[in-house]
Amino acid sequence: MFTGIIEEVGIMESLSEVACGWSLTVKAQIVLEGTRPGHSLAVNGACLTVTALGADRFTVGLSPETLRRTNLGALRPGDGVNLERSLATNGRIGGHFVQGHVDGTGEVRAFQPEGDSLWVTVGAAPELLRYIVPKGYVAVDGVSLTVVDVFPDAFTFMLVAYTQQHITLPRKPADSRVNLEVDILGKYVEKFVGEVNYAAR
Repeated sequence: MFTGIIEEVGIMESLSEVACGWSLTVKAQIVLEGTRPGHSLAVNGACLTVTALGADRFTVGLSPETLRRTNLGALRPGDGVNLERSLATNGRIGGHFVQGHVDGTGEVRAFQPEGDSLWVTVGAAPELLRYIVPKGYVAVDGVSLTVVDVFPDAFTFMLVAYTQQHITLPRKPADSRVNLEVDILGKYVEKFVGEVNYAAR
């Protein structure tokens, strides 16, 4: 479990195919503190298991499903990635409950400055947008964000100046793929209501 509050931007070092899948190595500092092999780290919002640690880097394994669902397979050496350690039981929840289970990807449509804040529009498929509501939560590349508007094929949010300086998104070009995780509460409600309606027939 995570909160969507990014602790640091790491640097992708390598992505290589190994016997049982793929291996991703990222250079980092802050998230290495207290981390051990077997622990979970969120990389661009995807919960991944640490397989190896170095003085200034860590390695995680990627399954074929992770590569299909996320933008991690498109990373190139030198790319920045948002990093967060899993939530400690005595920690503060500064964002919202983020599972690290990426639902799919969206596409950055536009950036529009307003004062020192930044409007961002992200296009997404209908099967994801059905769970995204105005003033609700969404995780974009692992960042906990509050939705402003929802349209038939996109949604918007704003980044304050501090957030812009501590995540990768403002430095991405338009049309970049971003990982999306919708609020799981919407999916549970949909399933529950569907089962109740089915039972009432």
